[in-house]
Amino acid sequence: MSVTVSVRIPKKLRDEAKRYGINISEVARRALEEEVKKRQLEEATMAARLLGEIFSKIPQGEIVEWLREARRER
Repeated sequence: MSVTVSVRIPKKLRDEAKRYGINISEVARRALEEEVKKRQLEEATMAARLLGEIFSKIPQGEIVEWLREARRER
């Protein structure tokens, strides 16, 4: 499923893109996909950082014991 999105650009820019055979829709789609991926990576990085801070407060021996228990349950 897809949706239509409109964007206003200067006429001169549209004319130049047309002159060079640039598919504006494709360029806009790729740029938006890249921006979304960038934001997702930033969000995942922040979540990992937060988890790191949380785990750093838990004693290492306790984490090791949790892992051993999880392995035994398999």
